[in-house]
Amino acid sequence: MIVGTLQIVIEIPCNNTLKGKRRVLKGLMERIRGRFNVSVSEVGNQDAHQIATIGIACVGTDKGVVDSMLQEVISFVEMHPEVVMLDYYLELL
Repeated sequence: MIVGTLQIVIEIPCNNTLKGKRRVLKGLMERIRGRFNVSVSEVGNQDAHQIATIGIACVGTDKGVVDSMLQEVISFVEMHPEVVMLDYYLELL
């Protein structure tokens, strides 16, 4: 069994409220869940208005498949128009 974890730090420019941040994050996380069938949650920077950290987890039997799926998630987040990806950390166990 291979477990892949991905932590992504994003910026939500032009946002001044936690309510606005939650709206953007909720939509992004729902799209990631629906498209890639992975677990997604906000895991850090909950009180910041423009910065968020989301965690993604994927389980599979092939290291290449899990890595490829998480790389696709990274590309998907990079293409999202409302956020800017600042950093990410990918780990396969």
